[in-house]
Amino acid sequence: MNNQRFLVNPLQLSQEKSLKTLVENRTIYNLSHCELNLFETYESTKMVPLKFNDLVVTSMLRGKKVMHLFDDPEFEYLPGQTVIVPSNVEMKIDFPEASKNNPTQCLALAIDHAKITEILNFLNEQYPKEGNNMFWQLNYQNYFFYNNVEMATTINKLIKECMSTSITKDILADLTLKELLIRIIQTQTVKSLDEGKFIESNNPIKEVTEYIKQNLKENMSLKSLSEKACMSTTSFYRFFKRELGMSPIEYILNEKIKCAKNLLKNPTLQINEVCYLAGFEDANYFIRLFKKYEGITPKQYQLLYIN
Repeated sequence: MNNQRFLVNPLQLSQEKSLKTLVENRTIYNLSHCELNLFETYESTKMVPLKFNDLVVTSMLRGKKVMHLFDDPEFEYLPGQTVIVPSNVEMKIDFPEASKNNPTQCLALAIDHAKITEILNFLNEQYPKEGNNMFWQLNYQNYFFYNNVEMATTINKLIKECMSTSITKDILADLTLKELLIRIIQTQTVKSLDEGKFIESNNPIKEVTEYIKQNLKENMSLKSLSEKACMSTTSFYRFFKRELGMSPIEYILNEKIKCAKNLLKNPTLQINEVCYLAGFEDANYFIRLFKKYEGITPKQYQLLYIN
């Protein structure tokens, strides 16, 4: 997937003479309820341990790491991706390609536990979820995901507030922390649905998204989807956007693009065929939308999979 639109902006690297170490050189910005850590590594190394006392939201800005987390298999960690790590959990990190000419840069935002609890309580009181026993909560099993545009924008905003010298920066950072937690929970929900791991069986979002995935070639309206969820169109739209951070139409387009990407891995299919099979009626519109989402045309994407 092309994640160009979803990158958190890299920051200026430290000057060489100010580096205290070439491995995970750390710069800290403290606020009332969070701490922004910027880590830079300038040489290849393995199994560097790192642990925080608070929940940490990390995002890659430059280069590549290999993460060892919990007892799960190691995974590559690249720009355009985010990892959340619970408090007091040790990560071990490899830097296979880091060098003076190709440093890694990663941010780690440590957030006070009390602040997270306060934000989640606020969301559950003011914006309760549909259904019984359903709450705003972080899913610590679903800790690694691609950024979407909203997530990257929110992290960029929070970095700006953390590095600001304004007297209002703590207030603005607190507002942005609230937005960040909402974005993380919504992104985790989308990923759980994609992977078939969504466990809130009484939540109508599961049935509606399954229906969308299985009927991409159908003409789905907001009204028909609302009826499927047994809600008014207004309530359904609000519910869908709150759960997933996007409108039903945006979700349908995302699913159609995802379907098209799978089809394009077959070199024998023509672009017009892919367009139709993915549920698009107009090839020109499909090509424009695909390029907007992926940064390249469908044909260019297809060529990536031809040996």
